[in-house]
Amino acid sequence: MSETVTVNELATHDPADEPTATGERAELLEVLATHRRFLRFTTRDLTDEQAGRRTTASQLCLGGLIKHVAAVERTWVQFILDGPSAMPDFTTMTEADWARRADDFRMLPGETLAGVLANYAEVARRTDELVVTLPDLDATQPLPKAPWSEPGAQWSARRVLMHIIAETAQHAGHADIIRESLDGAKTMG
Repeated sequence: MSETVTVNELATHDPADEPTATGERAELLEVLATHRRFLRFTTRDLTDEQAGRRTTASQLCLGGLIKHVAAVERTWVQFILDGPSAMPDFTTMTEADWARRADDFRMLPGETLAGVLANYAEVARRTDELVVTLPDLDATQPLPKAPWSEPGAQWSARRVLMHIIAETAQHAGHADIIRESLDGAKTMG
């Protein structure tokens, strides 16, 4: 039987469990939290089947979007810590590698919305903790090899966090369209 996730379950958290940040770090985390909330909110009151359903011409579904955003955030946070070794060399990836990555965009058999959301919450907790404890937001790492990366480019931890925020916001918008196509529900309006 599919499990339904309620808005109350998504909103329940203990602020005492969250890291404390100030200044720029607090602002970055606040913006990221807002976009995470919008993304999670698109799944309110859905079953697992609904969260895995494609509703547009895109291959995307709500559960898959959250899986993808969690995977991207986890990988970029690891990049802050370990540099390009945290990511594959995208220039050498095969069709099979890309097909496996595509699984991040859909809910696979046995996956549940509750499980996807719990994983995302754990990724978010780890990111927030890193933002608070990282010694220097200016610390840089060379970008991994990828067709879209300029050779020799480096990103600071700050730039990576801005990328995570942009990725989350972009996919929250995608999720809103998918949800509206599913049952008419909207994040706003």
